[in-house]
Order: sequence, then structure tokens, then C-alpha cells
Amino acid sequence: MVVASAIVAAAWLIVAAGAVAADRRALARAALLVAVAQGVATAWPACTPLAVAAWFACGLGLPDGVLGSWTRRAFAAGAFAAATAWTAVMVAGGTTPPSAVVVGVAAVASALALVAVLLRCPRAPAGRRRTLQWVAAAAVATVAADSVLVATYLLLGTPDDLLTWALAVMALMPVGVLLGQVSLTARFSERGLVESIVIAGLAMLVVAVYLVVIIGLARSPTEPERAVLLASVVASLTAVGLGLPLRFRLVSFGEGLLGRRGQTPEEALASFGARMSRAVPFDELLLQLVESLRATLGPAGAEVWVGTEGVLHRTVSVPERGDAALVLDPKERLVVGRTRIGGPAWLSVWLPSLIEDRDAPIRVAPAAHLGDLLGLLVVRRQADGVEYSDEDDRVLIELARQVGLALHNMRLDSALQASLEELRQRNEELQASRLRIVTAADASRRAIERDLHDGAQQHLVALSVKLGLAGELLKEDPALAAEMLEELRADVQSTNAAFRELAHGIYPPLLRDHGLGEALRSITRRVALPYEVDVDLPRRFSEQVEAAVYFCCLEAIQNAGKYAGPDASIEVRIHMDGDLLRFAVSDDGAGFDTGGGHGHGFVNMTDRLGAIGGRLRVESDPGAGTTISGEISV
Repeated sequence: MVVASAIVAAAWLIVAAGAVAADRRALARAALLVAVAQGVATAWPACTPLAVAAWFACGLGLPDGVLGSWTRRAFAAGAFAAATAWTAVMVAGGTTPPSAVVVGVAAVASALALVAVLLRCPRAPAGRRRTLQWVAAAAVATVAADSVLVATYLLLGTPDDLLTWALAVMALMPVGVLLGQVSLTARFSERGLVESIVIAGLAMLVVAVYLVVIIGLARSPTEPERAVLLASVVASLTAVGLGLPLRFRLVSFGEGLLGRRGQTPEEALASFGARMSRAVPFDELLLQLVESLRATLGPAGAEVWVGTEGVLHRTVSVPERGDAALVLDPKERLVVGRTRIGGPAWLSVWLPSLIEDRDAPIRVAPAAHLGDLLGLLVVRRQADGVEYSDEDDRVLIELARQVGLALHNMRLDSALQASLEELRQRNEELQASRLRIVTAADASRRAIERDLHDGAQQHLVALSVKLGLAGELLKEDPALAAEMLEELRADVQSTNAAFRELAHGIYPPLLRDHGLGEALRSITRRVALPYEVDVDLPRRFSEQVEAAVYFCCLEAIQNAGKYAGPDASIEVRIHMDGDLLRFAVSDDGAGFDTGGGHGHGFVNMTDRLGAIGGRLRVESDPGAGTTISGEISV
């Protein structure tokens, strides 16, 4: 018992060292706690309850050794409190805990820890899940080994000290935890768990059969029979342990005789489906697929072609081939996209460029989604190779279907990312546009205030002063008063004109009353260049739409008047094109280089149209005139 307990303690010390090397400090502390508690229990058996509590707390903390929830911390604290009280009673009485009671308590604690591990396993990341899988495999192997020990003890009375051997088997648990820290074991964790379950189940089946048979004999075996029976049990368990790995080797050898190496086509299909669900990068996924295809279906070569709109490119190939392209017309694209699988005869008609050796078996499976051709899977065998079977064709068709779905999803994801990027840019433009609109609105209010103060208000002040003078002159010089009243009439007309001009800048009355045509023709007197307006609209539109078009045209006309040159002419054209209201202001003046950026006037026009879902375009070249056009969906 002492030796077995020391072995288990040493195993946990090794686990602590491995956890430190893997930079998992919490797990190292938990393993060290179990090692110390196990060592203390080895020297003082009365402290065995503390060792059981340490094992229980370590199991609750797997895979990191951290008691991350208050529930786990409460269970661990309760276990240590109960173990401390039990140990104190044993030490005070000078006794040791009964073996049967310790075994029962340990079994209950192990079951609770196992439940905690199973609850955390689905949510654990890949690295932590590997540790849990190895721990689970070790737990299965431990249970199976203990079951075999109990069965042989019941059958043959061996081993003599059952508890010592059962405790020694517990060293498998720290071995499982240690394997979970080694990165080289990552690829074997799932297979290790599966094989441990299979082997353990078969081993327990063997001992169960022996128990049933011996009990059915209704007598215990004699001494000579025990030796034979023990040898028989050992032989059966050895066959169980070696049977599963040997089966894989024999299957691999048999597949090799058929010209296949490595995994079978079915395994390639299953592994590709599993990798698709693990968010593996798509280029790596295709490379793994081609390698699997060459190992299972195309020893002479395997390729994947990917493309859209009838243009396919050789994306991945083993052995490595140069880049190549296939261009299919609409008819070929339709036929190939709706074909399940093609052989040499089919390829000679629709894809003759893929045939390299007319005597060599070849298969091509289109990767399509809803009839839309997205790619091709191509596999080849040597000229003297085995022909493709129906099962080979079925696997290749299924792989092509999965690849087509993956390509379709990738296209959707790319489109989504592009839409999100466009939406982000639109959002940034919208925020900047809102800021410019607020700034422009403030500037407009200040301009109106300035125009009222410097223009109309000054006229009103002058009118007030002149009215006062006219009132005084009526008593002293009626003739002079009459002249001043005439001046007052002219001043009132000027003031009225100033107010009309100000109101026209805010929202032209002609635009409100008569529409875009009359409003744009009315500004002819303010345009120094030859000016032509062509408005062909079937109806009136909302105030927001008409105001946006009017002020954009006005801004473009003013720009042409400033920069087009004295010999230029201006043409304004507004018309409907389906559901789009289009406008264009063109001049045949000096033009400019649009690559040099746009001024505030263009920014204001863009903001006006953008606020109601419209777009602005500026076309100009030095010496070739300028056209400013826009469209609004109505």
C-alpha cells in the first residue's frame, strides 16, 4: 500500500512540473496539493480523507485547476472541512479510516467530479478540451482496470492485496492529466478517448463473461484450474488490447492491396465534413481536401478548380501544377453545373482540356449550388489503375456537394463583409454630412441675420428717419415734404425688393408655386452667360426633392458663371428616367481637373442629395467643359 501510494504521489509531482512547463500555474498548484496530500496519507494513513478531498478539489478544477464558480468553491471547501474533521477524529482516536468507507467516499467524490468535468467539456476551448479528453480516457482506463482487478480477485483470489493494486492503478489519472499538457498529443486526444472506451468496454465484457461462466459452473476453480484460468483471462485481455489497433493496420494493408493508401474514401468524406464545422481557413481546407483525394481516390493527382461566372481557375493541386483557367460559355456552364459526375466520355465533349491521358481513369465532380457552377473536383489514376467504382463516384459527388455549399457560404460571407464595409463608410459619410449640414445651417442663419441687419434693417431705419423729417417739413415746407414723400415711396420699393431677394434665397416663391421649370428660367437675368433650360417632368414632386434639385442647379450655374469663362454657354436639363429624377448642368467652358478635389460647393450639393438618397457626379477635363449631374429616386 505504501509503495502504491508513493507512486501515485510521484506521478502527481510530475504533473505539477509539466503544468509549470506549460505555463498553467493554477493546475500546477492543484497537482502539487494532491501530491502533498497523497504523500502525507502515505506516512500517516489517518490523513487519507484529506487526500480524497484534494483529489476531489483537483477534479472540480479541471482542466485549468481553477475553481471558477462559487458552486465549485463551495463543494471543495465543504469537502476539505469534512475531511479535516474526519482526520481530526481519526488522529484523536489513534485509528485509521475503514478501507470500505474510504472506497465508498472516494467513489462518490469521483462521480461528482466527473459530472463537473462533463458539464464543462462542451464549453471548453480546444486546448483545455484536449486535457479533459485525456483525463476522461484515463478515468475510463482506471475504471476498466479496477473492474478487471475486482473480477480476477473474485474468480481467482488474486491479487492478494486488492486495495494496493487498485490504488496503483490510480496513477493512470495523473498520466492522463500530463498527456493533456503535451502539445504533441493534441491530434491523438479524440482517438485516445474513443479507443480507451472501446478497449475498456471489451475488457469489462471479457471479465463479465468469465464471471458468468464460472458462477454458472456453481463451484470455485481448484488450484491447477486457477493458473489456467488466469492465463486465459490474461490472453483474452491482451487480445482485446491489441485487437483495435491491429484491425486498423490490417484494414490499411488491405486498402493498400487495392491501390489505396491511408484513409478510405468514406473517412475522407467524414473528415472533410468535420473540418468544415471547425472554422478552418478555406485555403487550408481545400489543401487538406486535395491531399485526402489523392490519398483515397486520385493517386495520379487531384485538383480543385474555383471560380464564378463561367471562369474557373486551378486553385489547389497535388502534385503541384501551374495556374490554369477554364472559360465556359453559358450553355457549357449550365450543363456542367447540373451534372453530378463526369468520366472520360463526358469530359471529351464538355471539358476536353482536362483530359491528359485518354487511357487513364479520371473523374470530375462539379461543385455547384442550386445549379450555379462554383468549382470542380478532379481526380486521376494511372493508366493501369483500377477503374472508379460506384462507391467512389458517390463519395466524390458528396464531397463536391459539400465544397459547393462551402463556396456558396464563402461568397455570401464576402458579400456580407463588403456590405458591412460599405455600410461603415456610408455611416462615416453620413456623420460627416450631418456635421456639415449643421455647420451650413448655422452659417446660413448668420448670413440671413447679416443680410437683415445690413440690408433690410438699414432700409427700415432710413425710412423711419425720413418719415420723421417729412412730418416736420409738412408744417414748414409742404413742397419739400412732397419731394421727400416721393423719395420714401422709392425707398419702400427698394426695401420690398431687398426682402423679396432675401426670401428668394431662402426658398424661391416661383419654385413653390410653379415648379422647377419656372424657377430655373427666372434666374436668367442673374446669369451672365448664354443660358438654356430644358425641363421635361410629368408632375410636381415633394418640396425636399424640388428644393434639392433647384439649389444644386443654382450652385452649378453660379460655378459656371465664375469659372467657365466669358465665351461659355450653359445648358440645364431635367427629366425623368424610370423612377429616377435626373438633372444635369453642362457648360462648354474651361473645365478643370477633377483629381484635384472638390470645393465646398460640390460638398454642399453632395450633402443635399445624400440627405434624400440621391447621388451627384462631376465630369470635367481641362478645356472640355464641365457637367454636373445628379439623380434622385422618386
